[in-house]
Amino acid sequence: MSDSPTEPTTETDALLSRLLVIDDQPLESRAAAYTQLHDELQHRLEGGDSA
Repeated sequence: MSDSPTEPTTETDALLSRLLVIDDQPLESRAAAYTQLHDELQHRLEGGDSA
């Protein structure tokens, strides 16, 4: 089945790539990037992206 939660998706791959980029940044930049990512994910989870 293609909807298996263990199969990587484009969104999952994009998130993992973004996390790797963030993790390579200096601490101060990393903190700001994680905050921005958190805000974006929270917005999506709360339905802010329903268009």
